[in-house]
Amino acid sequence: MQLFVKDLTVIDFSYLCPLRGMVGESWVVDVLLEGGLDQQNMVLDFGKVKRTIKRVIDEVADHRLLVPTACGDLRWQQQNDTVWIDFASRKGTIHLACPAQAFALVPCELIDFDSVNDFLINALRNALPDNVDNISLTLRNELLDGPFYHYSHGLKKHDGNCQRIAHGHRSPIKVFENAVPAPEWDRYWAERWQDVYLGSEADMVPVAQLTMSSQCRISDDSHYGFRYTAPQGEFQLAMPKGCCDLLPDDTTIELLAQFMADTLAAKMPGRHYRVMAFEGIGKGAIAVAGQLL
Repeated sequence: MQLFVKDLTVIDFSYLCPLRGMVGESWVVDVLLEGGLDQQNMVLDFGKVKRTIKRVIDEVADHRLLVPTACGDLRWQQQNDTVWIDFASRKGTIHLACPAQAFALVPCELIDFDSVNDFLINALRNALPDNVDNISLTLRNELLDGPFYHYSHGLKKHDGNCQRIAHGHRSPIKVFENAVPAPEWDRYWAERWQDVYLGSEADMVPVAQLTMSSQCRISDDSHYGFRYTAPQGEFQLAMPKGCCDLLPDDTTIELLAQFMADTLAAKMPGRHYRVMAFEGIGKGAIAVAGQLL
């Protein structure tokens, strides 16, 4: 007997890619269970499917940086609860020093649907009852009919997992200029924030103030340094300057939406902008700026 659940959950995360650097993502998860019937004549109660599988996925992958540990461009080490990462990509080198829970160490050469699927299924095996013989996951992108971007960030004031300095989202964007859809501005933000790290100026430090691995060779000419302490511990990140956009405030979705609206209003005085910004799939914030003359 097979049991399926569509749209079980969404994983919001970032990952390291040799070509693209640090990439923010949002994947939808579908699940298929196969097995015999239990004493309730069910493979597994739908409520337990959602609670158990979503809990495990959230614990091991959601709001983490997925690291391909078999990639030749990666060097990593762990001491106590701190993990140091050095990663080389075509966009430049990326360096982190963070609590272990900020990362998902995936035993693969490349982060993709297949490698993450294997990683998640391995984590789920011990969480399911004995009558469940097999579990299959389908990981997929949300189908979008307009521009979108991939961004990574960290929210030091957040009391949950958003405080992790390198997690992200794949997000559509909708801009309205004088109450009319403005696809040219949708494309502008999709291009500006494609595979970007959105850093808060308040979190910036000179790279000499970062405590990175002995293999890290960077300078303020090549990298921006970010460092903060949050409830889960101390987070440090050095990103290539060309991969960053610096914002004056925190990078919550509310402030990102307002930043986009204010930026457009400053570019085009006398026009009114309404920005509908998404944080991954199905959630976000709306901000307005400017006025009609």
